[in-house]
Amino acid sequence: MTASRVNNSRRRAGLGLATLALGLVLPGCAPLLVGGAAVTSAVVITDRRTSGAQLEDQGIELRASGRVRDELGSRVRVNVTSYNRRVLLTGEVPNERDKALVAEIVGKVDNVTEVINELAIVNSPSLRERAADTVITGRIKASIIDVKELPVNAFKIVTERNTVYLMGRVTQREANQATQIARTTQGVQRVVRIMEIITEEELGRLQFPPAENTTTK
Repeated sequence: MTASRVNNSRRRAGLGLATLALGLVLPGCAPLLVGGAAVTSAVVITDRRTSGAQLEDQGIELRASGRVRDELGSRVRVNVTSYNRRVLLTGEVPNERDKALVAEIVGKVDNVTEVINELAIVNSPSLRERAADTVITGRIKASIIDVKELPVNAFKIVTERNTVYLMGRVTQREANQATQIARTTQGVQRVVRIMEIITEEELGRLQFPPAENTTTK
């Protein structure tokens, strides 16, 4: 592939991320398609978790969210993000008791190995603030795409109130690169690393098929 075609491909990917960011905050937007194929299929192929682990993480997120909603209703806003059975809790709760209760509920979900409780005791953010968080996530992903040796699908990125949480199975080199990108992204106030560090040798043994950098959720 020529350099111009590579650059065009990266620009299209960046445009797709911008479209995704808007789609997450604007109602009625269709699912993002890249090159005529849904992004999801590319994510499954290039994700460094096994397909079983990916499905298990999705199940953890669904079960945990459902149990929190059943127990606490609308008085809390909790986002559950699972990566390799490690669960990140972000969002807002009214008091310390509810913060601890949410962590307890999620910790009892089958297959959860760790709960990282980043819930804030503040009022829920406005639509504008939530949209700003979505834009920050999109900017970081677009910047990672621009780094040829840094696969965006190796990371799961969550932004809450201008704080960026980085999750994934990555080498120390990749973790440092992604952290630097996040720290220098416009609007970011804080970066929290929740990454599983693997060696370069372990990375080599994963033996993923070659693929262009595409986006994950």
